[in-house]
Amino acid sequence: MNNILYVVGTPIGNLSDMSPRAIDTLESVDFIAAEDTRVTLKLLNHFNIKKPMVSYFEHNKRERGEIITSRILAGESCAIVTDAGMPCISDPGEDLIKLCEEKGIQTVVIPGPSAVVSALAVSGLETGRFCFEGFLSVNKKSRREHLQSLKNETRTMIFYEAPHKLPSTLKDLYEAFGERKLTIVREITKIHEETIRTNTKYASEVLADKGIKGEIVLVLEGKKDVKAEEYTLEQAIEIAKKLIASGTKPSEAAKEAALVSGFKKNEIYKELI
Repeated sequence: MNNILYVVGTPIGNLSDMSPRAIDTLESVDFIAAEDTRVTLKLLNHFNIKKPMVSYFEHNKRERGEIITSRILAGESCAIVTDAGMPCISDPGEDLIKLCEEKGIQTVVIPGPSAVVSALAVSGLETGRFCFEGFLSVNKKSRREHLQSLKNETRTMIFYEAPHKLPSTLKDLYEAFGERKLTIVREITKIHEETIRTNTKYASEVLADKGIKGEIVLVLEGKKDVKAEEYTLEQAIEIAKKLIASGTKPSEAAKEAALVSGFKKNEIYKELI
């Protein structure tokens, strides 16, 4: 297992979620790159693992990235871990992966817990298509621009949030998206784990002042396509008939009426002929 960077997922709260493969990997590598060596030391001590560590975080990632990759190229193996969950997801480890790619270093993932997927799974919202938006900016202008860019997003959206920023974020979500379903998941896998299925209006007006604490994930309903609800099939056919009366070919009229109403072109065309 020389000349390899292992991306190792660690528990997001409950140490029982540490996989046997993750433990074996941390025991086998030459050294560990950790976001916070003090946090990782507690994890290693729990599993009686003794390995040298290198700190690797946002403010030293360029310098340490070169050191880590040089050691791997020299024949060592390394595991990168974050304080909790999967490294490289909304995390500076992303840059280390890119650096490994540039230098031709093999990377191997050791899957582990993820707050993103865990929150989505219990949200009660659609899970078939989703997007992860990470942390919103602390800057009001940047945060609102970010939210405005998502107004027409139809996929379920997932955000990380800190408890002290939650009240303003809940109000910003309601202002940007209006009333939509919202699930607040906090302290995933920990003693005080809680899933609050609500909506943006209630969350901004009531929950924002409740002092919700802990590690928080917000799961927001995507924009719904309401075209099919605004038109009946009969109305769609009438739109097509008016187009035909003005000289449009039936197939083109059906196509245009479908775009407006949300019904399928074939449904409308079948009724026209």
